[in-house]
Amino acid sequence: MEETEARAGGDLKWSRETIPKVLRIVGTRLPQRDLISLLLVSPWIHRTLVSCSSLWLVLDFRETNNAGNRLVAALSLVGFADFDWVMLEGASNDGFQSLLLCWYGMVPFCHFRYQHVKQINLEFAQDIEDKHLDLLKTKCLDSLQELESLNLNVCQKISDRGVETITSACPKLKVFSIYWNVRVTDIGMTHLVKNCKHIVDLNLSGCKNITDKSLQLIADNYPDLELLNLTRCIKLTDGGLQQILLKCSSLQSLNLYALSSFTDEAYKKISLLTDLRFLDLCGAQNLSDQGLCCIAKCKNLVSLNLTWCVRVTDVGVIAIAQGCTSLEFLSLFGIVGVTDKCLEALSRSCSNMITTLDVNGCIGIKGIKSPFGSDSSKNAFNL
Repeated sequence: MEETEARAGGDLKWSRETIPKVLRIVGTRLPQRDLISLLLVSPWIHRTLVSCSSLWLVLDFRETNNAGNRLVAALSLVGFADFDWVMLEGASNDGFQSLLLCWYGMVPFCHFRYQHVKQINLEFAQDIEDKHLDLLKTKCLDSLQELESLNLNVCQKISDRGVETITSACPKLKVFSIYWNVRVTDIGMTHLVKNCKHIVDLNLSGCKNITDKSLQLIADNYPDLELLNLTRCIKLTDGGLQQILLKCSSLQSLNLYALSSFTDEAYKKISLLTDLRFLDLCGAQNLSDQGLCCIAKCKNLVSLNLTWCVRVTDVGVIAIAQGCTSLEFLSLFGIVGVTDKCLEALSRSCSNMITTLDVNGCIGIKGIKSPFGSDSSKNAFNL
């Protein structure tokens, strides 16, 4: 009898003390669905998870069906905070679970409301519409006040009106991503800069109806912007980009992938970005050695993509080698005007840092052996 009681006491201590300690350690690494399922395992696990507020700061509905309704349900859920596990222990687990089946259709949701969510990910949740954002603002305004990151990538049903609605509810937003949305225009960007004053990371990749007016708005309102992605924003010109380069001096990452309309007049001003670390100029057909020599003044560059920059020659790449000695990644893919001379310059100046050098399609490069040595840990050549 005493042995049985001792064993039961040990099991109880394990459940009440050891398991919660373990969960505090591993909880941050578990998928959100698993965390929510664990809430029903035992009262001690439930209390432990609920007490870790940091576990409930993210709502991730990436590639989720019916994401709009589920997001509204999650943020507007009436909680069971007034109930206690002791009161419910007499009920069957199935009975209690039936109260909570409101997450992903069959996975039980936690008993409390998301009150201080920091991040919402709706990437590829293609059923999201303006009406869902209207409901969020109407029903869940308090829950959005601390939101810092919103991912609406490939939510192609969102329009300027949706951008106005959601941004007006998120005054502390810092990261906004709306990749591949052709419905959003300069009007949406007007609402963004009006409602969200603290943006530091902005992804407009594939927003083909954005014009220089949006870049002017961004430049005037976000001097502390750190990351900007303008991939395939095909209506942009030198004038808009120059405003960004003149006024957003804190930029660390600039993605101009697949934009062939810019010229050296704009590219030269990239030299003003002294903190720049990542620069993607893939397809910059008008970039010349003269423009690249100015870019070489960006001493902190770590990654530079010059794929298909067909006017570039050894002169520009040698300037990069001499000026950007911290380079770890460099793509010269498809540039026929570079030769072994630029590789020699890169070897002299960047061999201690560079890990990837893509020279596919560089027919002027004849050397086969890497000038960066035989260190097998480096992928210095990608031939």
